[in-house]
Amino acid sequence: MIDSHQHFWKLQRNDYGWLSEDMGVLYQDYMPEDLTPLLKQYQISGTVVVQAAPAYEETLFLLSLYDRYDWICGVVGWLDLSSPSFPAQLASLLEHPGIVGLRPMLQDIEEPDWILQDQVTENVNCLHQHHLPLDLLINQKHIPSILTLLKALPELKAVVDHMAKPNISGGELDGWKQDMKSLSEYPNVWCKVSGFMTEAEPYTWKTKDFEPYIGHIVETFGTSRLLFGSDWPVCLAAGSYQDTIEIIRENLQSTVSPAEMDQIFSENARQFYNLKERKSVL
Repeated sequence: MIDSHQHFWKLQRNDYGWLSEDMGVLYQDYMPEDLTPLLKQYQISGTVVVQAAPAYEETLFLLSLYDRYDWICGVVGWLDLSSPSFPAQLASLLEHPGIVGLRPMLQDIEEPDWILQDQVTENVNCLHQHHLPLDLLINQKHIPSILTLLKALPELKAVVDHMAKPNISGGELDGWKQDMKSLSEYPNVWCKVSGFMTEAEPYTWKTKDFEPYIGHIVETFGTSRLLFGSDWPVCLAAGSYQDTIEIIRENLQSTVSPAEMDQIFSENARQFYNLKERKSVL
């Protein structure tokens, strides 16, 4: 199994403006030695670590962890997509074998159409020309702009993080379902089955609460374009690492074959990020 979406952070780095003391269990260091026991317990052979701060220095920090831990299969980093220097910075970053994608933190940018600026679109195209995928950290309000971007760059390889964060606690479905269907019509756009617990009522959710959402992305994207991601340690604000696995399995076991389940939990991440074989944590 491959966990396609997890994070590390060290508070003293001061990279993480969104982390504050009132965030409870999340306000502490989370490093590879904290995750390793969980990976062994749940038979996860490797992970993709994703940036959690809009800082090039944090990306270099994550790449240094890639160099030290063979079970980190790749790093989804950050570069400033609005910078004219982006092509040169990207070329430098691509010299490291660990970089497998980039993620702008669109959910934290006030303008929902930020990605449609000429300089940003030009740099996204540069990313595409280097065959590097884009992680989309978005809410539903960003989807119209993403669809406009995809009309301009229909071959762009991208993955929607956390199913675009639907309002599960509020039971909102209809608008989200149509938007996700529209995104799924672009064959190079994939979706991560991740981040769902923190969109529900923390710790009081029921497994069946997620069925309409997970079921819809299976129906629209198909099992060949879905990736399992734990979103650890963020998931700990609403449940456990084990919960992230069991919710998916329990909601899909009656409709998805064992081979399709293997795709979601393993092969799709390898294919999407073009992951190279490294030493397993198991």
